[in-house]
Amino acid sequence: MSSKKWFVMFIITVLLLTLGVAGMNILVDPFGAFGDKVMQWYTYDFTKNPRVAKIAYMDQHKEEYDSFIVGSSSTSSFPVEQLDRYMNARFYNLFMYGADMYDVKQTTQYIINNYKVKNLVLNLGFINAMRYKVESDPYTGSLHYKTEQSSQFDFLKKYLFANPSYSLEKLRAYKNDSYLQNKYKVFEVGTGAYDKSSRDVENIQAMPDYLEKYPVFKSYPKDRHNLGSIDELIEDTKLIKALCDKNNINLLVLFPPMYNEYVQNFSPQQLTEVYTRLAEVTDFWDFSTNSLTSDCRFFYDSTHFRNAMGKMALARIFGDNEIYVPEDIGVYVTSQNAAEQAAAMSRPISMDDESYTKKVPVLMYHDIAPKSTGPLVISTQQFEAQLKALAGDGYTGVSIQQLLDYVEKGSELPEKPVVITFDDGYLSNYELAYPLLKKYNMKATIFVIGSSVGKDRYKDTQNPITPHFSYGQAQEMLKSGIVDIQSHTYDMHQWAPFEEGKGEGKARTSITRLEGEAEDAFIDNLQKDISLSRKNILEETGNKVMALAYPLGKYSEVSEVVLSRLGIKATFTTKAGTNTLIKGLPQSLRAMNRFGITEDISPEELLERIK
Repeated sequence: MSSKKWFVMFIITVLLLTLGVAGMNILVDPFGAFGDKVMQWYTYDFTKNPRVAKIAYMDQHKEEYDSFIVGSSSTSSFPVEQLDRYMNARFYNLFMYGADMYDVKQTTQYIINNYKVKNLVLNLGFINAMRYKVESDPYTGSLHYKTEQSSQFDFLKKYLFANPSYSLEKLRAYKNDSYLQNKYKVFEVGTGAYDKSSRDVENIQAMPDYLEKYPVFKSYPKDRHNLGSIDELIEDTKLIKALCDKNNINLLVLFPPMYNEYVQNFSPQQLTEVYTRLAEVTDFWDFSTNSLTSDCRFFYDSTHFRNAMGKMALARIFGDNEIYVPEDIGVYVTSQNAAEQAAAMSRPISMDDESYTKKVPVLMYHDIAPKSTGPLVISTQQFEAQLKALAGDGYTGVSIQQLLDYVEKGSELPEKPVVITFDDGYLSNYELAYPLLKKYNMKATIFVIGSSVGKDRYKDTQNPITPHFSYGQAQEMLKSGIVDIQSHTYDMHQWAPFEEGKGEGKARTSITRLEGEAEDAFIDNLQKDISLSRKNILEETGNKVMALAYPLGKYSEVSEVVLSRLGIKATFTTKAGTNTLIKGLPQSLRAMNRFGITEDISPEELLERIK
C-alpha cells in the first residue's frame, strides 16, 4: 500500500473512531448533557454532574414544577414534599454538591429567566462564603452552558468528545444496577434530592453504638476555615433578591443546621460579618445551631444533617404543630438581632439528650397455655406473675402508636414504658392473655400471620396447627383499647414441613431471599405480601398497619427500604436488648430489639433484664 493510501486510510479510521466516540457519548450521555433521551437514566446523570444534568432534565420537565430550592448538598435534607404542602406548590430540589455562591447565582438566574417560578428557597449559610467560582472538575463540577452563559460550541464539544470510558462506565453500572441506592445513583429524579432510602432506615438508638459506626464524631477535626468570599455572598444575594422582587417571586432564605463542633472551626468575627451584612439584604431563618446540632445522631456524616432535622426546620417556619420541634430550633434573623445570633453561633453546646430520648424495653411472647408445653408457650400462671411484677414495679404498657407519637410528635411516654408483643396471633392470646392484660391494664400488640387468622389447619391443607384467633375476636380486642393488631406478614412465615412439593429451602419461613431467587422477584413478592396483609387487617378490623415484626427476626437493608416505602414505620426483630427512642428521629423505630420471654424467666429476672 502506498504512503498516500495509508494516510487516507488513517484519516478515515480516525474520523470513524471520532464519530463513534461522539455517537456513543450522545446515545449513552453519561453526564446528561444532551438530556439523556435514549437511556433516560437520570439518577446516574445527576450523580455524575447535577449542575449540568438537572438543567437538561428541567428543560424537558419545567411544566411540572413551579417552585425551586437551590443550594449546596445540605439543601437535599429539606423535603420538597413538605414544602409543597406548606406552600401549595410543586417544588424541585436543584441542589448541587459542592456548590458555591457562583453556582447558586447562575442557576437561580437561569430558572427565573426561563421557567415559571412562584417560590424560591435559598439554602445559603456562612459556608457559601468559603470560596467562589471554583470548578473542581471540567466534567463533573462544571455548570451547564445555559446557566453559565458560556459557549454552546465549547460545551457540546467537551461532552461529545469526552473519554469513552465515561460512557462505558455508565453502561456497566446500568447492567449491574440493583434496587438499593448505590454510588452510581444517589438522586431521586422526581424530587431532585439525594436518595436517602437506605440511610433513613438504618437503626439509630444508643449514642455509643452510633459513635462506633461513625468514628469521625469521636474526635472531630479541628481545622480553621476562612470565609474569604463574604463580599460575593452578599452581592449575589442582593442580585437574586432583586430578581425575585422584579418577578413577584416569594423568596425564603435559610441557614441550614450545622454540627456544633464544625461551627467552632470558623472565626467569630467573620461569622458576625456574614450575619450582619446579609441581614441588611434580607431577613432569613437560621437553623445553624440548636440543642440537636450537638447530637451527631442527627447527622449523616460530619457536615450533613439528616432529613429528619430538615423536616423539623420547615415545621418551625410554617408553624406545623404535628411535628416534633425543640423550642430552640430556628431563629428568624433580621438586622435587629443578627449580631446577637452570630455571637450565639460561637458558643459550644453540650449535649444533653434526657429531654428527647427514652429507654423502652419490648417483650416478645407467642403462645399462652394453662401449662407450658414448649419454649414458645408460657403458662397462664407465669404470664400473670410477670404482668403483676411489671405493674408493681411501675411499668406502663404502651402501644406502638404511642411510640410513633413520641418520635414524630414529641408526645411524652410514661415514666417507665414497656411494650408487650405477641407473634403469630394464637387463639390463646384472645382467650387467656387478653383477660389478664385487661386485669392489669397493660396494653399489648399482636403481630398476626394473615394466612393463619381464624384457622386451626395449615393453609390449603388439612394439617392441624395451633388455633389462631379470628378477625371478629381481633375487632373485640381492638375496641377495648388494650390490644393492637399489626403485621407478621401475610404468608412469609411458612412452616416448611407443611409446604408440600416446594423442596428443601423453598419454603418462605422469613423475609429473606430464597436460594436462587432474583432480587426483583423477592421485592415483588414482599410488596405483594405486605400489601395483602395491610389490606386484610384494614378491611376486617378497620385498623391501619404501621408496624411489622420480622418472622424469625430476619431482615435486610432491602426489606427495610421496601417496608418503609410501603408505609411501615416501625419494625421489630428478635434481638435482645432495650431500645433508645429519640424524638424527631424515625430511625430509632427501625429494627427494634425485643426480649424473648420464656417460661423459665421468673418475674424478678424479667425486671432485672429490662432494667
